[in-house]
Amino acid sequence: MTSKNASIVTLTPAPTLDRTYFVDHLEPGGVNRAERVGEELAGKGINVSRALRLADIEAAGIVPIGNADPGVLERTGSEFLTPLWVEGTLRVSTTVVEKNGPTTKINENPRPLKQADWDQVLALTEKTILENDGKWLVIAGAHPEIVETGKVIDLEPLFDITEKLGVRVVLDTSGPALRRWAKSGAATIMKPNAHELAECVDRELKTLGDVIDAARELNGWGVNCVIASLGVDGIIAVTKSHAIHAHTPPVKVINTVGAGDSTIAGFLSAVTNHPSDKDAFGVGFDVAEGIASAVQWGAAKVQQPTSGLQSIENLVEATVELIPNRDHLLGEDAKP
Repeated sequence: MTSKNASIVTLTPAPTLDRTYFVDHLEPGGVNRAERVGEELAGKGINVSRALRLADIEAAGIVPIGNADPGVLERTGSEFLTPLWVEGTLRVSTTVVEKNGPTTKINENPRPLKQADWDQVLALTEKTILENDGKWLVIAGAHPEIVETGKVIDLEPLFDITEKLGVRVVLDTSGPALRRWAKSGAATIMKPNAHELAECVDRELKTLGDVIDAARELNGWGVNCVIASLGVDGIIAVTKSHAIHAHTPPVKVINTVGAGDSTIAGFLSAVTNHPSDKDAFGVGFDVAEGIASAVQWGAAKVQQPTSGLQSIENLVEATVELIPNRDHLLGEDAKP
């Protein structure tokens, strides 16, 4: 099958070299021996672009990368990315996956960027959108600080670019950045998990109804669609006019890292392959098809050992509820 351009561009402002250690049992404070070690160039936007390639969809990926490791793209099979080489090193994230146990992850803070480098990232993103006739921009991952000011990168110039070009934005971030940009209403889609959504609205979420009400608060701020990942409870997508819940049968969880990125990729793979009229679900894209695919891709990811999705074969069946049970209790309360 020939790969096709789906008019999707991703931006990962703070990429990372993911090292995953697979151990039989992690003993805190002791000496642990890894059965094997994996290495991937990762970061949320990179993971989305990489996952979409499994569906033969080319999604250009913009990445500012430290020039101290010039061979990292070739070594990690990441030549499909569009790098902006900046001075410095690439941060490292460490994941420890226990056999039949939990996943432990330690992330370094994002490497700061010079203002001139961030300006080049903005210019390269606009250029890439224009060259690819981009219709979607995924901005995903941690936000680095600017060296000269100590303040985190400003996304407003990106939103100005996307508004000018008529490009829809998927924003996946957390913490203060999530609330700041949710309040701005600049993104078309935001994808918090339940805990991040609880933080954003500053209240505890115990039921699907609580999640829907919290997401509707973001809708009121201007976010067209909120896709909330709920772990064992699946995913719920909320617009001003619709709330759709999707879930799969229980699966064996091996590594949860990257599951959210896979859900974004699954969502975009579906909505770009199922064009809708401008009034669909009140947002102009097929939210039901998107969320069904999203929950399937997320379930596939957690069954795989790497931080990036490796395969979308033999996907589990998705159940989609157009009228969610608001009283359904979450498997785990989400606290701010």
